Amino acid sequence: MAQQRKVGNLLALAVLSVLAQRPMHPYEIATTLRAWGKDQDMEIKWGSFYTVVRNMDRHGLIAAVQSVRDGRRPERTVYRITDAGRAELVDWARELVSTPGPEQSRFRAGLSVLAALHPDEAVTLLRQRLALLEEGVRAGRAALTEHLRTVPRLFLVESDYDLTVKEAEAAWIRALLAELTSGSYPGLDQWRAFHESGGGGTDAREGGDATQ
Repeated sequence: MAQQRKVGNLLALAVLSVLAQRPMHPYEIATTLRAWGKDQDMEIKWGSFYTVVRNMDRHGLIAAVQSVRDGRRPERTVYRITDAGRAELVDWARELVSTPGPEQSRFRAGLSVLAALHPDEAVTLLRQRLALLEEGVRAGRAALTEHLRTVPRLFLVESDYDLTVKEAEAAWIRALLAELTSGSYPGLDQWRAFHESGGGGTDAREGGDATQ
């Protein structure tokens, strides 16, 4: 079960991971996060960045060590990770790696209302998604292979995971398409009849569940 954390925004986890390397001021932290592609690994709302940093300081996860000035720019506070922050980083990583949690996707939301589409249109759209997935996986695998020439695999493991999940999704869509195009999908006739009788404005489940 997920713990209640003093600063529960995943952005705090990203900040801790950066400050574990060395002290930095907030602008440098944000620049490093973007350079590392952390905004692809987790949802980061940049508008809350400074609020998260202040909350982390207030709860003792990070601490100010000095203020620096670069030319005429305003002073910037340099932060370091504290012992409590390092412990939080390790504990949080353990939780995320070991314990499955709700990870809702836009695709799952679309599938939950698939009955709103005519089955023929659903097939067309699923084929479109599959083509885009396959193209993305091909490009992603090629890029990963290139990166592995110079970057240890440990630091690219999240990219490998992401591509493997996309490959699994593509395999699932292929299987679904095979059922839909062969006519073997349970309830397909009722689903089709529902739309062809002009009932496309309501949930097909009212007349028999077409997708379950």
